[in-house]
Amino acid sequence: MSAASTPAAALWLKNPLAIHTPAGVDARGGLVIRDGRIVETVTAGATPATPYDEVYDASRHVVTPGLVNTHHHFYQTLTRAWTPVVSAELFPWLKGLYGLWAGLTPRDLELATTVALAELLLSGCTTAADHHYLFPTGLDEGIDVQVDVVRRLGMRATLTRGSMSLGEKDGGLPPQSTVQDADVILADSARLVDAYHERGDGAFVQIALAPCSPFSVTTDLMRETAELADRLDVRLHTHLAETIDEEDFCREMFGLRTVDYLDSVGWLGDRTWLAHGIHFDDAEIARLGAAGASVAHCPMSNMRLASGIARGIELEDAGVNVGIGVDGSASNDASNMIQEVRQALYIQRLRYGAASITPERALDWATQGSARALGRTDIGSLEVGKQADLAMFTLDELRFSGSHDPLAAIILCGADRADRVMVGGTWRVTDGAIVGLDIPQLIAHHSEAARSLLARHTA
Repeated sequence: MSAASTPAAALWLKNPLAIHTPAGVDARGGLVIRDGRIVETVTAGATPATPYDEVYDASRHVVTPGLVNTHHHFYQTLTRAWTPVVSAELFPWLKGLYGLWAGLTPRDLELATTVALAELLLSGCTTAADHHYLFPTGLDEGIDVQVDVVRRLGMRATLTRGSMSLGEKDGGLPPQSTVQDADVILADSARLVDAYHERGDGAFVQIALAPCSPFSVTTDLMRETAELADRLDVRLHTHLAETIDEEDFCREMFGLRTVDYLDSVGWLGDRTWLAHGIHFDDAEIARLGAAGASVAHCPMSNMRLASGIARGIELEDAGVNVGIGVDGSASNDASNMIQEVRQALYIQRLRYGAASITPERALDWATQGSARALGRTDIGSLEVGKQADLAMFTLDELRFSGSHDPLAAIILCGADRADRVMVGGTWRVTDGAIVGLDIPQLIAHHSEAARSLLARHTA
């Protein structure tokens, strides 16, 4: 038999302590993984029907699908806990930071992206969406920089070509130094899709188009971006209904509420996912659901900026795909997906009560719901045919002592770090460490970049 025809090794991930699977799927005996996919779910007490070559004893581990982060700003890891905006709400927070962010360099973005993805990976995240909309002079190829980092770490990512074209002089929020002309934005968007967008099951890098927000791009650019996304068959992303200030801006600038504005520029459809989605009324929620749109719920950022609480159950009941996002690391100040699940559970319970929001439901938002928000059917759950993306948590720490339900414990007791993480059948985290990444060296370089960015801003 030739090497090319030799069957790939199959791994039995055996007898997990607990495992989160869709209703009706019994995988208490574990999973069999081959060629980067799940090829068998093993019932409790059984052995695989599929031949296997290796066994990993998972009896200490709680196994979940790889967590899927639907909204982030990787570059913001350089400006965490910055004193002038520590207690600001969204608009003053943005105005305070835009000038600082305008000094980003390609090396800054490389380090910031690496830190954000490393944090996510260590927290059990296997797929991340990033919303990068800052392209100051010298950072024209920012998304190319991010693609290199994603490939180096072996994660999956939806990298969005963000944009800002409505500067202060035209009534927008961002300073002129951070905006670009529409023709530049659209040309680069098309270039990136052509260069990097992978289609079909198992894609590692995908590109989406993502004007920053209604208060930072023109109506024409919103409409032209939607038309381009339709031609190129890629997804659309933006911030919407995050704060009352944004609602007021849309009324004053466009004479429309946010969802009316979205509809007017051709965005109300199933290729669109929206960050935050807090301040929708009942009719708007129904329209979003009927259109097949999705919402990235970002609980920590929403609490940090005092923006409000998304209406998770009403959105989901209306047919909106609800996913979870950690949002920017300067409005969350962390990039930890399993902790974001915990916060989603708690903040949604404040709105709906404890019985309506179970740990399993919050975890579904961060896995199946998030995958659907990114337009993916090949990830987000542990079942036959899906990509072998998974996270494994142990309950060996003091915080878990005395816990009884292992799956609930990783959320209620505050797990913050996975012991093992697999992406496409390859271990990317083992024994709580990222394979091949020198974390102390990364921290040193990233911290120096953060100091230098601030020094350039204040010089």
